[in-house]
This record gives sequence, structure tokens and C-alpha cells, in this order.
Amino acid sequence: MARKIGSRYTAHQILGRGSAGTVWLGSGPDGQVAIKLLRDDLSADQDLVGRFVQERAALVSLDHPHVVGVRDLVVDGNDLALVMDLVRGTDLRSLLDRERRLPPRAAVSIAADIADALAAAHAAGYVHRDVKPENILLDEATRSALLTDFGVAKLIDEPARGGSRVVGTPDYVAPEIVEGLPPRAAVDIYALATVLYEMLAGFTPFGGGHPGAVLRRHVTETVAPLPGVPDELWRLIHQCLAKGPASRLRAGEVAARLREMSPALAGMPALEIDEPEPEPAHEPVGAAEPAGHIHPPASGAVPLVHGGPDPDSANRETHTSMRVPAVEELAGGAHGTARAPRAPGQPRAGSARHRAAERRRRLRIVAAGTAAAVGIGLGGWLAFGGGDEPTPPAVEQPTP
Repeated sequence: MARKIGSRYTAHQILGRGSAGTVWLGSGPDGQVAIKLLRDDLSADQDLVGRFVQERAALVSLDHPHVVGVRDLVVDGNDLALVMDLVRGTDLRSLLDRERRLPPRAAVSIAADIADALAAAHAAGYVHRDVKPENILLDEATRSALLTDFGVAKLIDEPARGGSRVVGTPDYVAPEIVEGLPPRAAVDIYALATVLYEMLAGFTPFGGGHPGAVLRRHVTETVAPLPGVPDELWRLIHQCLAKGPASRLRAGEVAARLREMSPALAGMPALEIDEPEPEPAHEPVGAAEPAGHIHPPASGAVPLVHGGPDPDSANRETHTSMRVPAVEELAGGAHGTARAPRAPGQPRAGSARHRAAERRRRLRIVAAGTAAAVGIGLGGWLAFGGGDEPTPPAVEQPTP
């Protein structure tokens, strides 16, 4: 059913839903458009509406071939909507849900396009703050990647909204954001490197388990290498995932280096690696709870802030509000390695298969040592002309 959006636009059908709002296929004076209608609770926030109006010129001014352009901002009654260019294609999340992993050259091409978009935005003084597969659109006509939702995270997460919180999707949040520092351009580079890692591996480097545990891993764990990734590409990913923002590359450098290495990746298939075992979410097991109930977190976990977006509104949450972990929760800096990917068939460290393999290896070592000892004893007896039958040495049987 058609719905009027302001005086100039009509929304015809829903294209997708996210936790920040609903995207519609629409039409206006200049043809078809995409209309992002923000959630009712956001449109009812007069402070937020005021900031959107103030930022309208900035949102509309960012013009780049790899950025989904914002054409207009509509504030009409209870409606708060962004009118954007219509991109015919799919988003990167849908592609990854279908393919799981991409060949390295395809992944590098997408990441290079997004790095170009970030370079233009950063040069204009904008930080995206929510780079993730859901916000990367793949244009079928141009076969290129475009970044969308510029400015939305910043506007929704103004300090005036109260408290010291982490806003973003936990898997892609830079460690300095977790520690409560203001977002700079380097947070987008960290998120883009996380997306590139995910395109290659099929999973993010620090994801899995309770969102609070994911946030802590960004601060305290180092990224585990991906088997089979060319050295030059891995060095770029590793540098862009550095804990210190100053150690990361700039967006323009990322784009240039990715395009330089792209020809060497031609024909390389998608990686074949096993995803690490998921970590428990530390949620209590028991009777069903009433809708909307939030369990108290396990000891040391970072709790979700009450009143955040409905987690059922999207497959991956956008603008997930969490409190910043206390200093003692993050003390010590990077001291561990994130869940390490494994080559196919390789047992996970600590698993039953891994323990059985280690036990078999120890048995082989003991058996080889025993055989060597018997051989030495028998050879010595023969060399010195012993006439009696040798007494075989006692062998202690290893405990299985």
C-alpha cells in the first residue's frame, strides 16, 4: 500500500528492515528513490529531529561514486525520513549469507571501493562509525560497492543522549570506542579491515558469544592469522586491526594498496578454513522469560543497556547501546589471541579430537623410545659375547 512521505515522495513497498528503521522503494519528482523511514521512537525525539535538520546539508553534500547519495531529509508529522539514491542490487550481508566466503580478489575489490568512499568522507571531515556488511550495497549495474548510512550513527549517538556508551555493531567496534575515546577516522579503518577479514574467512576476528565478551576481545586480544591469505594482504589487514589508532593506515592508502595487489589474486579461490567453535553466550538456561526481559549478565560481562533497539528488528543489530567497560575490566592490554581459524580437518585445541591426537602422539614417542632402548641393550649383549639369554628391560605401559 502506497504511503505519502512529505509532499514530494511516495513510499510504495518495503525493501528491507533494520533496527534504525525501514527502507522503502519510493518515487519522487526525479524518479525512483530509496526512502529510509526512521523508527517512531527516533522521530518522536525532538532533540534528534533538530540535529537531523542541522546536519541536512552535510548529509546531502557528500557526493562520491562509492557513497549512496542522500537527496533529501523529510520531517513531516511523525515521519522522519532520509531520501536516498536507489541502488539496484543486494547488500554485502545478503551475499555473505549466501556464499559465506568470497574469493580474495572479489573481497579486495569491494574493500577498495569502500576505502575510496571513506577517503572522500574523511577528507570532508565525516566519520561513518558503522561500517559493516549491512551498510555496503553492491550495485548490479556498475559492479561496484557503495557505502550507505553516513551520518546516521553519529546523529543517533550524540553525547547529549546521556551516559558513556558504545554504539555500533559489536563485531566491528574499534577498541578505542570500547575504551570510551571519541571516534576518529581510524575507527572506520578498523571496521573495514574487520569486514575484509569476514569476507575472506566467513566470520569476524573477535565475534562470538556475549556482546560484552566481544567488546573486551577487541581491546585485549590480537587477531589470529588466516591460513592461506597472501602475506601482503595479511600484513595490510593486521596493520588496520592494530589496537592503536595511529598505527592504522589511512583510507586512501588502504584503497591504493588493495588495488595494487588485486591482479596477483586473480583466479585464487575462496579460502577453505574451519570456523572456530563459538563461545558460550553466558545466558542462563531455564524457563522461558517474558518478552523484553533482559537477563543479568554473567560476572564480568558488559550488560546491554535497557531500552536499546529491539534485537529482533534485524539479523544484526545497528547502534547497539552498551555501557563502556570499567578500567579494571580492560586492564592489561592485548594479552591473548583471538579464536584461531583452522585448516580443514585440523582439530580445535582442547577438543576431544585434539586430546586424542595428542595422546596418540605421546604413545608413538614412548613406543619409539622403548624400541630404541631394547635395540641398544640387545646390541651391547651381542657385542660383548654374553652367553645367557638377555632379560628384556621392563617397560612401563603408558596410561591411555
